[in-house]
Formats: sequence, C-alpha cells, structure tokens
Amino acid sequence: MKANDNKCPAEFTLAMIGGRWKIPIIFHLLEGRKRFTELARALHGVTQKMLTQQLREMARNGLVERTVFAQVPPRVEYSLTDLGMSIRPVVDAMCRWGEEHGGK
Repeated sequence: MKANDNKCPAEFTLAMIGGRWKIPIIFHLLEGRKRFTELARALHGVTQKMLTQQLREMARNGLVERTVFAQVPPRVEYSLTDLGMSIRPVVDAMCRWGEEHGGK
C-alpha cells in the first residue's frame, strides 16, 4: 500500500483550488473569458500581485489558460480549460450552500 492511499481525495481538490481567491476567480471565469483588469475589478480586495500569483498557479495546474494577443498594447485574456470547467459543479454547490445558509 502506498503512502498516499490513506489520503482523502478532497486534499487533491483543495491543493488545486484552495486559497482565498481561486474559487472567486473560477466563479467569474465560468461566465467566460476575462481580461486581467476585469478580474481585478470583480474581485474586491485582491491585490495585483496576489491575482497574478493565483492566475499563474492555476495556469501551472492546468485550470486556467492565458492567451496573449500580439497587439500594442498587449492584451491578455484568461479562460478556464476543460479541467477548470470541470470544477463548475463544485462551485455551483458552494454557491447553493452559501445562499441556503445566509451568505446571500
């Protein structure tokens, strides 16, 4: 038996989407492609540095795709990959739970 056989599968999920800003980023990207500034405006309280870090980490993990358009000034858009979109049921369940328990 391997050492990770005793791990809760939810630990992997938390490693991928855990943290203060990842779920809100995913929530907004479920609506479609967003530019960095659109995400920053939608996420009240996030710093530019933190948003950049979270997006880079999510891109490394295969959840987010970063598309750079060759124009002046450069335009960058973020979208969810198929893996990122597969988290929709989790985010939807979290939203429903929040609505049902007073987080409206």
